[in-house]
Amino acid sequence: MTGARLQTRLTRAIGTRTPILCGGLMWLATAEYVAACVNAGAMGYITPRSYPDLAAFEDALRRCRDMTEGRAFGVNLYISARPEQNDALSDWIGLIERHNVACVETAGYSPAAFLPRLKAAGCHVMHKATTLRHAAGAARAGADAVTLIGAECGGHPGMGDLPAMLLAARALDEIDVPVIVGGGIGSGRQIAAALALGASGVLIGSRMLVADEIWAHRAYKAHIAELDENATTTVLKSLRNTYRCLANEAATAVQALEAGGERDYAVLRPYVGGAAQKTAYETGDWTQGILSLGPAAAFADRLEPAGAILKRLTQDAIAALDASQNVIIRDPVRSVAE
Repeated sequence: MTGARLQTRLTRAIGTRTPILCGGLMWLATAEYVAACVNAGAMGYITPRSYPDLAAFEDALRRCRDMTEGRAFGVNLYISARPEQNDALSDWIGLIERHNVACVETAGYSPAAFLPRLKAAGCHVMHKATTLRHAAGAARAGADAVTLIGAECGGHPGMGDLPAMLLAARALDEIDVPVIVGGGIGSGRQIAAALALGASGVLIGSRMLVADEIWAHRAYKAHIAELDENATTTVLKSLRNTYRCLANEAATAVQALEAGGERDYAVLRPYVGGAAQKTAYETGDWTQGILSLGPAAAFADRLEPAGAILKRLTQDAIAALDASQNVIIRDPVRSVAE
């Protein structure tokens, strides 16, 4: 009954029981995590950039296929503004083709150049965008669905400061393919609100960081579970590469450098580079590295399996939808008169 209550255009297209997408997480969206999300009725995306080489990524695809017992799962493909950073994309798509990966989440720059090959492979492609213009462009190019990411998003929310729900509402007026809401989503109430808005699903990331299947050090996850909605900040806006992250010592240092006029990425790299992030996840020293995080971490109240998190989100969404049906709107004229 739960699955039937939350079926949308998106769930029918990709075959999930819930309209929840667990987005690609750099270093953390491994086969084990993605399989746990998929087995719980959501969609998850392995992040190939998290693996040291092509062989390791292919092994992750095989393991995820085994763990999901043939259920559909996804891969995240980040398309960089720097062409040299996209050299591996063709090889990754080759493995997506070989292993019959059902879903692909593209992000960053336009996926237009890669869509023909992905669609020919039978992939359902969802493009993640931070502006209505870019989302509409991806839809015209052939993306099967679009995700509108608001300023609340952990990681790269783009250069704007518009909230996710506003962007999604605008997209629903302009775009015919299914629209997904991303950024700041971490509760069942928000999922219900997104569905009531007309969205076909939600994208979540920070809420899932406390999942048992996330390999990061327990000390890091325990810290996330203690945070409220005020625990994030942004850096790198001066480089036109805004990044929302945990408000820690590393973020404070980067903000001080930017405020002092520093614009040389080489100077900032020790703080913002991927190696620092990975070390923080490995050691649990959450004071180091620019660690992607959105305010939805406030809902990550305890460490538990991904399946338990998704079950709670689903149950809370249904409860919120039920409650909304019982709301009585009184006639404002009569209310004033009374």
